[in-house]
Amino acid sequence: MIRLFVGLGNPGPEYEATRHNAGFWWLEALAGVLGARLVPERSYQALVARVNGKGADGGPVWLMQPMTFMNRSGVAVAGLARFFKIAPQQILVVHDELDLQPGQAKLKLGGSVAGHNGLKDIHAILGTLDFWRLRLGIGHPGVKAEVPNFVLKRPSAEHREAIGKAIEQSLAAAPALLAGDMDKALARIHAGPQRPKPPRKEMPAKESTPPAGEPDNGGST
Repeated sequence: MIRLFVGLGNPGPEYEATRHNAGFWWLEALAGVLGARLVPERSYQALVARVNGKGADGGPVWLMQPMTFMNRSGVAVAGLARFFKIAPQQILVVHDELDLQPGQAKLKLGGSVAGHNGLKDIHAILGTLDFWRLRLGIGHPGVKAEVPNFVLKRPSAEHREAIGKAIEQSLAAAPALLAGDMDKALARIHAGPQRPKPPRKEMPAKESTPPAGEPDNGGST
C-alpha cells in the first residue's frame, strides 16, 4: 500500500503554474479528494497532511509537497519516511515527465530517474530507486538544451487541460493505491480514455398485416 504520497514541484507563486509543478497539482487534487489540508512542517521542510484511517491497515497516510525546490526534494521525502518507518515501496512520487505527451500518465516501480532532478535527489538521499512513480506527461520541447526553460514555463491552455484530464483519470486509482492493489491501480491509470458509445439505431417499425378476412385500408378498395 502507499503510505506517503509526494508531489514534486517548486515553491513560490512564480512557479505555481509551470510544467515542473505538475506533481504539486496532482497532490493538491488528492488532498481535495481526501479532505486533507496541507500545512507547513519545518522539520521536513515541506507542506504535509496526515490523513488518519486511510491506509489499508487502518493506519494514517501522508501527503507531501517538498518546499526545498526540486533539486533538494530528497531532504523532505527521506526525512519523513525514515521518521515514520515508511518503506520505499510504500512511497509514490508524482512528477512531470518530458517523455510523455500532455494527457498521458504512467505508473511504475523503480527504474531510471531519466535526468529528473527531483528524482535524482530522492534517490541520492533515500538510497534506493525502489519507490513508485506516477509520471505526468508534459511533452518535450524537441531540443535538449531548451528543457530547463521549457519546464519552468506555463503550458498552453490546451496542454494544461490535457494534463488536468490525466490528473483526474489517475486520481480514480487512489483507492487502489491506498489499498495496495497496485495491479488494479496500473490498469486504471494506463487505461485509455473511454470512447463514447455509438448512438443506438432505431429499428424500423414493421408493417402490420391485417387479419384474414379484413381489408387492408392502406390501398384502394
